[in-house]
Amino acid sequence: MNKSKRILVAPLNWGLGHATRCIPIINALLEHGYTPIIASDGDALNLLKKEFPELEAHNLPSYKIKYAKKGKNFKMKMLWDSPKILKAIRKEKKETKRLVKELRIDAIISDNRLGVCYKKVPSVFITHQLNVLTGSTTWMTTKLHKNIIKRFDECWVPDSEKQPNLSGKLGHLKDTNLNLRYIGPLSRFKNINTPKKYDLMVLLSGPEPQRSMLEEKIFDELIGCNYDVLLVKGKVEEEQKITSLRGNIMIYNYMNSKALERAINESSMILCRSGYTTIMDLAKLDKKAFFIPTPGQFEQEYLAQRLHKKGIAPSCSQDEFTIDKLSKIKEYSGLKHCNETVDYNVLFEVFSKVKENSDPTPTTLST
Repeated sequence: MNKSKRILVAPLNWGLGHATRCIPIINALLEHGYTPIIASDGDALNLLKKEFPELEAHNLPSYKIKYAKKGKNFKMKMLWDSPKILKAIRKEKKETKRLVKELRIDAIISDNRLGVCYKKVPSVFITHQLNVLTGSTTWMTTKLHKNIIKRFDECWVPDSEKQPNLSGKLGHLKDTNLNLRYIGPLSRFKNINTPKKYDLMVLLSGPEPQRSMLEEKIFDELIGCNYDVLLVKGKVEEEQKITSLRGNIMIYNYMNSKALERAINESSMILCRSGYTTIMDLAKLDKKAFFIPTPGQFEQEYLAQRLHKKGIAPSCSQDEFTIDKLSKIKEYSGLKHCNETVDYNVLFEVFSKVKENSDPTPTTLST
C-alpha cells in the first residue's frame, strides 16, 4: 500500500483549468492509496478545497496574474508583470522546501507552477504547452520553459502522443531531450446519456478583467434571444448563488464538478473560452461548441483556429461575437472523445524513487 506516501499537488491559479484537470489526478491518487495534499492560491485553491474538503490544503504565493484590457497589450502586460511573477516563483520555491520538510512530502505534482519543485523528492510537471506561443518571441519563451521542465523528474503531457490529438504543436516537439510522458487527455467528467434541458450553456472562466468583459458582452447578446440558457460565471465564492433572467436564462456563480458534469451533458451546445482544459472536458463529453479565445492569448487563439480549420468547432474574436454566430455550430463535427485511458499504476511508478524521510512524524501546518 502507498498510504505512507504523501503527494503535494499544486496547480497554477490562472483561470480554473489547471485546478480542474488535477481533480482526476487527485482522485486516482486516493484510489491508489496515496495521500494527496493540495497547495495553490486564490480561486484554484478554493475550488479544490470545495471538491476535496477532507484533504489538507495550503496556500502558495500568488502570481497575481491579471490580463490586459486590450488583447494587443497582452504580451506587454505579461512582460511588465514578469518581475512580480519571478518574485512569486522564488517565494514558492522556499515555501515548497518548507512544506516538503515539515509535512514529510514524498513527491510533488506541479501543474504549471514553475517553482514547485524540490530536488530531494520526485517532482512531476504537468503541461500541455511544450511550445509556449508568444508570437515573434515563441522561440525564447519555449526555450525558457524547457529549461524549467528539465528541473523536474518527469513531464506529464495531458494529450495523445500521436494523431489525432487535441493540443497540436503546443504539446508536441519535433526533437527534444525532455523526459516526457503522454498520459492522454485529462477530464473530471463522464459522458452521461441524458435528455437535453438547455439549448445553450455558457461557461465563463479565466483571469480578470477579461472574464468580466466577456460576461458583459454575452449578457448583451443574450437579451432578447429565445434560447433556454444556463450561464456559469466561473466565480468560486463562499456560497452558490442562482438567479434567473427573463425566465429562460439561469445564472450560477459556480458549480461543483458533479453539477457541472450533469449540466454540460444536458446542454445542446456550449459557448466558452478555448482553454485547453475546457477543450479536453468537452471532448470527453462529445460536445458541440463555439469558442471565443481570450484576446491576445496566443495559446487560446491557436487552439480555436486549429479546431476551426479542422471543421470541429467554429470560433471568432470577442469583439466580433454576436448571438447569431451560434447557428454555425451545426456545420461543424463537434469534439470527440478519444478512447485513450491513463494507466495510473505505470504513471505513479515515478513515486517509487522516494527516499526515506528521517523525520518520524509529520507536522501539521495551519492553512
